[in-house]
Parts: sequence; C-alpha cells; structure tokens
Amino acid sequence: MAGASKEIRGKINSIKNTQKITKAMEMVAAAKMRRAQTRMEATRPYVDKLKRVLGHVASAHPEYKHPYTQASEEKKIGLLVISSDRGLCGGLNNNLFRRCIQQIKAWQEGGAEVKLALIGRKAETFFKHVGGDVVASAVDLGDAPHLEDLLGSIRVMLDMLDNGELDALYIASNEFVNTMTQKPKIEQLVPAQPAEATEKKPVYWDYIYEPDAKTALDMLMKRYIEGLVYGAVVENAACEQSARMIAMKNATDNAGKIIKELQLAYNKARQAAITQEISEIVSGAAAIEG
Repeated sequence: MAGASKEIRGKINSIKNTQKITKAMEMVAAAKMRRAQTRMEATRPYVDKLKRVLGHVASAHPEYKHPYTQASEEKKIGLLVISSDRGLCGGLNNNLFRRCIQQIKAWQEGGAEVKLALIGRKAETFFKHVGGDVVASAVDLGDAPHLEDLLGSIRVMLDMLDNGELDALYIASNEFVNTMTQKPKIEQLVPAQPAEATEKKPVYWDYIYEPDAKTALDMLMKRYIEGLVYGAVVENAACEQSARMIAMKNATDNAGKIIKELQLAYNKARQAAITQEISEIVSGAAAIEG
C-alpha cells in the first residue's frame, strides 16, 4: 500500500509540473494573441483600400483588362497554403490541411494540375509527408511576420501566372471569427474580383495616372495580391495564438481534473494503508494478550 501511495504521489507532482507549464503557455499565448489581433486590425484597412482603388481603376478603364482579372478554364491551379510554424494549437492546422486535401482532390478529379506554395513549417512538413508539387515555401516567420519574408513565395506564383504556367491562384488559410472560433477557408486570388469592380455604377471621377493607367494597374494588381497574402498571414497568426491559448487552457483544466482523481485515489490508498496498520496492531496486541 505504501508503494502505491508513493507512486500516486509521484504522478500528482508530475502532472502539477505539467499544469504549471501549460498555464504559463496559456498566458504567453493570450499576450501574443492580443498583439496579433492588433496587427490584424491594422492590416485590414490597407487591404480594403487596395480593393477599392483597384476596383475603381478597373471600372474606369474598361478598354484595358488586366490578365489577373480575366477568367479562363482552370487546368493549372496554384494554391498558397498558410499554416503556423509551431504546433500545440489544437486542430488549427489539421483542419486547414483536411480542407486543402479535399479541394485538391476535387481539382484533380476535374483534370487540373495543382502547384503548391507553402507558408509555415507545419504546411511544409505535412505536404512533404503526403506529397504534392511544391514550387515555393517560406518558414520561420515568427510571431510578427513581415511582407519581405513572403515576397519570394508570392513572386514565384505571380511569375508562373505571367508565364502562362497557372490559370488561377487560390489561398488557403484560417479565418479569425472570434477568440474561440477559427475556421479554414480557401479564397480565389486570381482571377481577381476587387471590391466595386462588379458594381453597376457610373464613374463620375478618375485618378491622374503617372505614367499611364496600364502601368498603374499592373503595379496595383501585384500590390493587391501581396496585400491579400500578407493580410491572410497576419490573420492566421492571430488564429494560431487564439487556438494555442484555448488548447493550453483545456490542457490546464484537464490536468486539474486528473490531479483531483489521483488525489482521491491517493487518499483511498492512504486510508487503506492506515486501516491495515491498525488491523495489524490490534491483531498483534490480541496475540500478546492471548
């Protein structure tokens, strides 16, 4: 009995140490989540403004149609997959990868080839295991990703679009709904549908372009794609920290439940040991008296 009590006491101490670690990780994730949400909220106005400007320029010059806005048969598809670099964030990455695999299979069943650009070490590890035509990757972006770290992967996909090696470009990432909820999504980047581009409105004003509208639209379109990808990466970072905070909170709570169960088992074992000792003392006293 004494051995069982000692073993249970050792398990309790071990789980308490784990609980301290998960509680600390929960607090760190909560602090990082607030900073990530601030970056996400600061990025959205820039992306929204890009959409409005691009939509107006495209509507104001119907004589020039940028290739990135022209739909065609999607036989060669590019997919940018955005994941986290680290784990311990619940099912965030796995849910996204499951959604990607479903969509890739649907495209392939329709006769399309799929090229992958991966952002995040978890995506790189996953597709290295399951296979896929990976043409670019970016890892170790940190908690505060910078656009410069993403430009290489983005430019690879844009060059393939320019050279006719891709017909369409999609992006897969996690959408931040709220602190408790993040959901995977796949959005189309090219052919682009900027805000206001499809609205039936008369245009009463226009920009002054230097050197010309075509050059400006070409530049804006690339900034538009880069802005959307960066916005998705920042939003995914907020999702990662939220998911990690919730996962660590659940781990801390589960550790508390296990500790309570083990303490109950320890008390029972201790009570049984005391009862046995009393029994042995009584039996020994009775034998001496006899």
